[in-house]
Amino acid sequence: MNLFKQKLKVINTGLESFSKELKQNGVETIQVDWKPSVISDDELLDKISDNKSIIDEANKKALDIILRGQPNLIGMDIAINVIPGMKKNLILHAGPPVTWERMCGPMRGAIMGALVYEGMAKTEAEAEALASSGQIEYAPCHEHSAVGPMAGIISYSMPVFIIKNETFGNYAYCTLNEGLGKVLRYGAFGDEVVERLKWMENVMYPILKKAIESLGKVDLKNLIAQALHMGDEVHNRNRAGTSLLYRTITPAIVRTADNKEDAVKVLEFINGNDHFFLNLSMPASKACLDAARNIDNSSVAVVMARNGTDFGIQLAGTGNQWFVGAALVPDALYFPGFTKEDANPDIGDSAITETGGLGGFAIAAAPAIVQFVGGTSADALNYTLEMYEITAGENNMYKIPSLNFRGTPTGIDVRKVVEKGRTPFIDTGVAHKKPGVGQVGAGVVSAPIEPFIKAYEGLAKTL
Repeated sequence: MNLFKQKLKVINTGLESFSKELKQNGVETIQVDWKPSVISDDELLDKISDNKSIIDEANKKALDIILRGQPNLIGMDIAINVIPGMKKNLILHAGPPVTWERMCGPMRGAIMGALVYEGMAKTEAEAEALASSGQIEYAPCHEHSAVGPMAGIISYSMPVFIIKNETFGNYAYCTLNEGLGKVLRYGAFGDEVVERLKWMENVMYPILKKAIESLGKVDLKNLIAQALHMGDEVHNRNRAGTSLLYRTITPAIVRTADNKEDAVKVLEFINGNDHFFLNLSMPASKACLDAARNIDNSSVAVVMARNGTDFGIQLAGTGNQWFVGAALVPDALYFPGFTKEDANPDIGDSAITETGGLGGFAIAAAPAIVQFVGGTSADALNYTLEMYEITAGENNMYKIPSLNFRGTPTGIDVRKVVEKGRTPFIDTGVAHKKPGVGQVGAGVVSAPIEPFIKAYEGLAKTL
């Protein structure tokens, strides 16, 4: 009977509204952050559970490979010369496979711009007709050892960075970053977009190529680790990463450039584009993750990617199989004149950074990002802390100062995502849903649960 004479304290594991009502009535209450598994098939749950030790061992191997990866920038070339399987009538895009009929507005716009850039069409109408004619083939960047931000379009004559994973010998490729606003990757096209791309191909690319060759290689893993200590998470904030790259490559540009004025313009372009490093942090992550493919029984994700229509993932233990669900619209801070109604669903291969323990998983290192959606520094810490709950381990190189230099959560474990009902946290840019407009904001999004459920089921079938 003494129990009823004590002050009531409540631990609530149900709907959060229960605890809110109690708090409003002066009852001391703690809300347990818990969700039931989204899998209701007991047989499926038992199969994964019965094989826990086997999966854990496979995940340990996958994580070790990811963490031992050493991504270096070793050169540049034209896409058709180096990207496996690249050809003149093939256009690579972000995210899982998608047909022209299902492509979102910004991806269609970027493809039309690429066709004009390649000289395969002269007008928007010609480009659209060609793109939908069946003469052009489409494939995910990820299926060709490449990645691309936002629409992620790579056509055959675009210059690309070449990243080599020195530990395991595999390569990854990515185009150069155009900057923000009305640019191809956000679905914009037109004269100014094509002119910029041509300048990047004819002026910027040769200068950067010679500079990188003179350096031999650039240690991207080291630059990323430093950038995390300087306020970046190298997805939505790349100011420190770009600055570190600028310091590394500027002397080489000055020494090797044939034309001083062109060299100055290239340096000014990089200096004025804080996102320039994004197109290096992405393939750096890709190179490390690709090395961990084809590890039987592993539930670790090696790809998260969006095409503006679908969100897709791939696991280390299920080969090249895609598991797909609908892409969601981010919560964002929009440019003046735009609202969420204008926004396209989430798009881009840049979630490869989160897959590798960066981006939203390292947002505690870059609390300025959460200001996009009215968040606080405490929110940034909490987002990262939540990601430890769904990962296989912690990074031994990428560390977060505000968490006492704890390694970033790395190796997304599809079992934990499904069983805890918590999906990866991603920070991202936002494109207008109509082709030709470009960027309209930036913000954050939590991945949809559907692809992870399908991946969980897919892994169970392989056991």
